[in-house]
Amino acid sequence: MLIDTYGRVATDLRVSLTDRCNLRCTYCMPEEGLQWLAKPELLTDDEIVRLIDIAVRLLGVEEVRFTGGEPLLRPGLVGIVERVAALGPRPRMSLTTNGIGLGRTAAALKAAGLDRVNVSLDTLRPDVFKTLTRRDRHKDVLEGLLAARAAGLTPVKVNSVLMPGLNEDEAPHLLAWAVEHDYELRFIEQMPLDPQHGWKREGMVTAGDILASLRTRFDLTPEDAGERGSAPAERWLVDGGPYRVGVIASVTRPFCAACDRTRLTADGQIRTCLFATEETDLRGALRSGAPDEEIARLWRVAMWGKKAGAGLDDPSFVQPDRPMSAIGG
Repeated sequence: MLIDTYGRVATDLRVSLTDRCNLRCTYCMPEEGLQWLAKPELLTDDEIVRLIDIAVRLLGVEEVRFTGGEPLLRPGLVGIVERVAALGPRPRMSLTTNGIGLGRTAAALKAAGLDRVNVSLDTLRPDVFKTLTRRDRHKDVLEGLLAARAAGLTPVKVNSVLMPGLNEDEAPHLLAWAVEHDYELRFIEQMPLDPQHGWKREGMVTAGDILASLRTRFDLTPEDAGERGSAPAERWLVDGGPYRVGVIASVTRPFCAACDRTRLTADGQIRTCLFATEETDLRGALRSGAPDEEIARLWRVAMWGKKAGAGLDDPSFVQPDRPMSAIGG
């Protein structure tokens, strides 16, 4: 079991498969990209599967989410999914992706054992997409979403970040489109994960702003609080249901008290929080020949030291020195 001093138990493992990405989203990385990790620093496919096996067999992890960077850029992704699906006990598996390349891989990922996907899409306007991502790939993301739904990687969840002056007016349009295509839409408050450190609390589009915009077109009924559990998104029924929309208010309504996540970076570090400033090295233990029980012990010690919360709305908050692409969203 992965328990911390506040009594929270981590059963959800986020695994970053690569720090690389084929987009250059303005809220994530600079236009020229970043200094990528060298291949020897990255965990191998065997190391990733071994650590996930330790997590589910010895530490009580029940769900695995593959992230990046962009996980579809990992050459061995389908094989990793297939091997994790064969573990006992078998964890639930999902993937967070920008959707580029999903049109080619959705069917293979489903056949390998992947359960569902989260796809990032911030706008329905190709010109705004190009401005936000610095790439002209809007059509590819839409095709990837259709392929995911056709392959049965459901529910297909769409994650959107609204940015002032770019797409902050699109919330109702995005929700109408999601309902039409049977996607579950979730808005995420912009978080301070950009290496340029350009994030400003006073300039962000808040959960309150998003809900006010949605209510100009839709009737929103709060979901029963008991259904949320440890999920980061607060959800509302749209026009009485059955469709729902979620808002992840990481900054204005933090949900740290119910957090059940542990994170493994692409280079084999354990992070107890997306905003943690400290890491625990499991790669070194793996490569020095440590047995599974010792690696599990290191992981337990790391999680025992997890802090109460991120404190994003606190003036004393210190932004992590690693961008989201290197940590995993």
